[in-house]
Amino acid sequence: QVQLAESGGGSVQAGDSMRLSCAASGYSSTSNRYCIAWFRQAPGRDREEVARIDRAGRTRYSESVTGRFTATQDSAKTSLSLQMNRLLPEDTAMYYCAAGVKYWRDDDDWYCSEYIAWGQGTQVTVSS
Repeated sequence: QVQLAESGGGSVQAGDSMRLSCAASGYSSTSNRYCIAWFRQAPGRDREEVARIDRAGRTRYSESVTGRFTATQDSAKTSLSLQMNRLLPEDTAMYYCAAGVKYWRDDDDWYCSEYIAWGQGTQVTVSS
């Protein structure tokens, strides 16, 4: 059973950096079919996937965060991180990590779906 717990949120100024962590119990025991996605949801807005990372460390990012956010994981697959640089007020949201199943769209692209576990979320607030 996979259990996830985010930490590291808080309040910062625009332009600052912040690192979120996702403690992943049980994820190391899953097969290479699994992946972790980072989501965010601001009040009144739809949930948005901002990054995903598979067990090999391959990553994909949404257009809104490409070049500013970096998803990583430790070799034991027990701790994942989302490094967020050059934060903007529009990055303000509750951030979640979720464990799901990896699917390939084509030879180069893949996505994470059928989520089996979610963390409780951590709030990120960026003021201008």
